[in-house]
Amino acid sequence: MLRPMIRRFRPLRALPHLHSTRSARSFSGDAPELSAARVRGTFLDFFRDKHRHMLVPSSSVRPRGDPSLLFVNAGMNQFKPLFLGRADPRSEMASYRRVVNSQKCVRAGGKHNDLEDVGRDLYHHTFFEMLGNWSFGDYFKLEACSMAWSLLTEHYGIPAHRLYVSYFSGDTALGLTADEETRQIWLDLGVPPGHLLPFGLKENFWEMGDSGPCGPCTEIHYDYVGGRDATELVNADSPDVVEIWNLVFMQYNREVDQHLQPLPQFNVDTGMGLERLVSVLQGKRSNYDTDLFVPLLHAIHQRSKVEPYGGRTGAEDQAKVDTAYRVVADHIRTLSVCIADGVHPGMSGAELVLRRILRRAVRFCIEVLQAPQGTLGSLVPTVTQILGDVYPELYREADRIIDIINENEAQFLSSLQQGTRLIQRTLSRMDHRQEAFPASVAWSLHRDLGFPLDLVDLMLEERGVQVDGQELERLISDHQKVVSDLQSGVQCPVMLDVVSLAELQKSAVPHTDDRLKYQYRLDQDQYVFPACCATVLALYDGQTLVSEVTEGRRCGVILDQTCFYSEQGGQSHDQGYFTSNGLQDVLFPVEAVVQAGGYVVHQVTAAVSLKTGDQVCLHLDQGHRLSCMTNHTATHILNFALREVLGPSVQQRGSHVSADRLRFDFSIKVSLTASQLKQVEQCVNDIISANQIVHSQELSLHQARTIRGLRTVDEAYPDPVRVVCVGVTVSELLDNQTDRQTSVELCCGTHLLLTGSILDLVIISERQLVKGISRIVAVTGPDAARSREAGQFLSQEVDSLSTRLSATTPASLDSAQTLAKEVGVLSDAVDNTSIPQWQRRDLQSRLKALQRSSNTVVRKLESKEAAVRAQVLLGKNGKKELLVDWVETDSLSVLMKTVNQLSAASPQSHVMLLAHQRHSGKVLCACQVPKDSPCFPASDWAVALCHHFGGAAGGSALVAKGTGNSINMEEVLRWAEQFALQRQKH
Repeated sequence: MLRPMIRRFRPLRALPHLHSTRSARSFSGDAPELSAARVRGTFLDFFRDKHRHMLVPSSSVRPRGDPSLLFVNAGMNQFKPLFLGRADPRSEMASYRRVVNSQKCVRAGGKHNDLEDVGRDLYHHTFFEMLGNWSFGDYFKLEACSMAWSLLTEHYGIPAHRLYVSYFSGDTALGLTADEETRQIWLDLGVPPGHLLPFGLKENFWEMGDSGPCGPCTEIHYDYVGGRDATELVNADSPDVVEIWNLVFMQYNREVDQHLQPLPQFNVDTGMGLERLVSVLQGKRSNYDTDLFVPLLHAIHQRSKVEPYGGRTGAEDQAKVDTAYRVVADHIRTLSVCIADGVHPGMSGAELVLRRILRRAVRFCIEVLQAPQGTLGSLVPTVTQILGDVYPELYREADRIIDIINENEAQFLSSLQQGTRLIQRTLSRMDHRQEAFPASVAWSLHRDLGFPLDLVDLMLEERGVQVDGQELERLISDHQKVVSDLQSGVQCPVMLDVVSLAELQKSAVPHTDDRLKYQYRLDQDQYVFPACCATVLALYDGQTLVSEVTEGRRCGVILDQTCFYSEQGGQSHDQGYFTSNGLQDVLFPVEAVVQAGGYVVHQVTAAVSLKTGDQVCLHLDQGHRLSCMTNHTATHILNFALREVLGPSVQQRGSHVSADRLRFDFSIKVSLTASQLKQVEQCVNDIISANQIVHSQELSLHQARTIRGLRTVDEAYPDPVRVVCVGVTVSELLDNQTDRQTSVELCCGTHLLLTGSILDLVIISERQLVKGISRIVAVTGPDAARSREAGQFLSQEVDSLSTRLSATTPASLDSAQTLAKEVGVLSDAVDNTSIPQWQRRDLQSRLKALQRSSNTVVRKLESKEAAVRAQVLLGKNGKKELLVDWVETDSLSVLMKTVNQLSAASPQSHVMLLAHQRHSGKVLCACQVPKDSPCFPASDWAVALCHHFGGAAGGSALVAKGTGNSINMEEVLRWAEQFALQRQKH
């Protein structure tokens, strides 16, 4: 992809001439504007053509192998392996020295979250482009500053008197002096002293995280007004003086203990937001007035029923029309870029954030801009026209982006209309000048209609009302407890007891007709589920059958028919809610669905009074159901694959299917090997790829048992029973018309109609529960893809670490310990990350070998260091009967080895050595006494000392070690010696 990308960024031939005309005219508004495309192209061409930087394409906004991020939020994200020294030496990235690019970034959710600010002002965005240039051990401060100043003043033509530069003023506590080197560079480049401003850690010291690469930065700020002294407005959150470029000089590494060490290789990381730069060069005070947004705002106006965009904010924008324009323009860019990169609106993580962005945009479209349904999706071609030349995936994925946006919009509009009516209905019944909005209603909107709680707050804020926050917190807590109880197997409180069941039968209440749960179909690759309305036949309050339950009461509801799947056959129950025919806006969330004696019991909390005879409509959570169907069909195929790979002795011993994963227990003498796991996965995915039809048919139990290859488990089956088979019809199996081996099981669960919908299956865990019974946990679809991606990333990390360990033997104990720690950290990641289990086994084996190797090196270097320290101490103290001294080390192991060597050289000595960890204030202690010492055991000595100084110790009569806390080493040494002397006297 690099070559076509480079071809698009053709050099601007008139750049030298551009300075002379533009610096004189463009900032007075007389010259034609420099388009955003030319601004971006000028930046890339400047560094690539004039300064030999490699042009690297933007990475996807989905972070690769970095679970700390929801989205890529900075240009440096894709280069983290280089900054951290972890790039695979065989990779192209390892060869990077000078790099330039324009990176797609999203800041919504997580640490950097601009979502709630978008629309309220003229410059916040969820999606933006970060222009950046990097040096990895090549140039440093002089070149970075010189190039930045040249680009801004000579090629973009920004008047130098409009620019102010900040630099790091130093920090006494950290022992960091002011960055005078950078200050002098700017002076030499012609920046007036009055435009050079020092700032502290917060503004001008950049850090990757709590530990890792860091260093001073210098920022270039632009004064929109000009012709004045604007020094007081720099870093003062003034809209008139804004930062446009940040140059970071990575020259330190913050250790875990927080002290700073110089990096072995100095790096440069710069970032300049394209949107703000364009606004400066086009003479606009708002990013939304540039050609990155104007075509979008125009397209929005064409589809709306409001006046054109006017750029108003705050109180001037009373109807929120201009806010809505900005929200929709920003959010459609984010949605388009994210979906093109494979991030879809969903229920967790980045997908959940994207779902919130889409729903926020839809609401502003419909309610404020009065635009018709489909408006949001119709803006995708405009986004593609603006950004597609530099990000061609937008052209390739345009149709898919539109379909996904339209589909999600339709789902939300239905919920939005219902939720808005519910809010209005609730407000009409309350005095909202005195009352808080009921938390139960807000929670219902969130849980049952998928409203983010912040959207509920926003809708109420517009009506001058606040939700009862304390009560809402209680409901959230109660819900989490209910979920936890259900997951841990606590009995459902509305499970019908034997007396109530008998009463139902005596009253001739018919069994629930739940056949609708199977009556779904495929229509143009989309599953269509049947509508269902029903009559309440019985209500159970947890103790007895009742004719009515009042508002807020939990109960079990028995209907004449249902489309909800009840918890059985190892498959989780369906989720969703009821509405009453008389009150369509009142929701009865379904918290559990169980079956008892032929009755399907829906556990609900009554939103209003509910009576027997009431008519209700059932609303199924289709996404949850479809996920369960996917995982249930995958479970059947997995069962078949295990028998194919491991032989007919494999027998199912249990399973559980939920929306996010599947679990399968089976008989096997020992755990599967990595090779067997890989074969099972391959067998399953071959069937998925074949997109075979999943057939189901109800048969008498006798008939079903005649089917060859039928898989059953040790449980009572109903008669008739449902038979589910893959790739072959039930009648073919009954008539023995095929010899084909396939998956065929007795099953009451819900299944896919085609195996291809599973997409992929990954076994993420396999272990022996007890001898002879193994448990597999697997994920499907996008979760499987993420697991494979994480596995590939960790595999590359292990390869890189292995290469570094084998390349050279560490020369110092510190470097050896650092490598050993890296092996440990990587081992933890491999153990705890969701990756293919066969790959985990392979990586664990390799890491164990690396751990042994690195530990051997550490032990050798520790012994070597201990021998040197012991000789020094012997020379200083001789072979005294009592030797108490201190050494300089942070390693308790080195301290103990030094004690051992001293005792070996002087067997009759009572030896205690101490070491002070300055960064933590801890005192390390190690001691050894002669064998059969008549004075005191070593453990008494160490325990007494460490306890006295607020720590702990342990050991044997011969050797002991521990830690305490003190800043006065002289006092500790004196106390240790006095304790020994007193014991020797006794």
